[in-house]
Amino acid sequence: MRKFFMVGGRTLSYLDFGGPGRPLLALHGHYNEASAFAPLAAALAPRWRVIALDQRGHGESDRAPRYERGDYVADVAAFHRHLDVGPVAVLGHSLGGVNAYQFAARHADRVSALIVEDIGAVVDCDWSFTTRLPGVAPSREALAAALGAAAPYLECSFRRTDRGWGFSFDIADTVASQKALNGDHWNDWISVTCPTLLVHGTRSDELAAGHAREMVARRAGVIRRVELSAGHVVHHDAPDAFADAVTAFLDGHC
Repeated sequence: MRKFFMVGGRTLSYLDFGGPGRPLLALHGHYNEASAFAPLAAALAPRWRVIALDQRGHGESDRAPRYERGDYVADVAAFHRHLDVGPVAVLGHSLGGVNAYQFAARHADRVSALIVEDIGAVVDCDWSFTTRLPGVAPSREALAAALGAAAPYLECSFRRTDRGWGFSFDIADTVASQKALNGDHWNDWISVTCPTLLVHGTRSDELAAGHAREMVARRAGVIRRVELSAGHVVHHDAPDAFADAVTAFLDGHC
């Protein structure tokens, strides 16, 4: 079910996939939105109830004047307050992964377990792909054709407008968000105290295996790393294996 709430004069949207299970908050990456987690929600039900946020500037949430680190983390904090679920498991992919571990580091009392999908403690994002995205296409099929092999990863964000087919995110906003994502986030990463699962795609062009190993080595407490045969979007490339890894981790630590 799609729902909405207000924060700072802006509307944020989220999908509550429902069910009797314990809540798992999910944060998507760039080019995506809450609906990207529909297959995971189905796989985790009924034991887990996935509640996924359309982060600022994505999906049905309002665009924002800024996309800085603190802005995203404040949105997650507001989302958590709105849901009133107490300490909760949080999962994030890419952009959402950094948002998730920064939220866990800065609001330790609100996060019981953390799952970070294929993003590092140091991020060096290349936004050249973003600037090459097609603007408006005459049909959904034409937009998919223009994207080529990338189309399946972005199709949840396809939108029809009066001008044609485009995306639910703004290209210039995405570049601003990617620039703000870049940097050294080690202090946040090593400050996380809750049990953590780091999921790494073996074919990822975003998270190198050596950096993933260092992330585990530099973290105290309970942390597990899982490598899956996938690219950067592990939940898309290996949905069953990803769901199994998430389930095993949550069952063991929540």
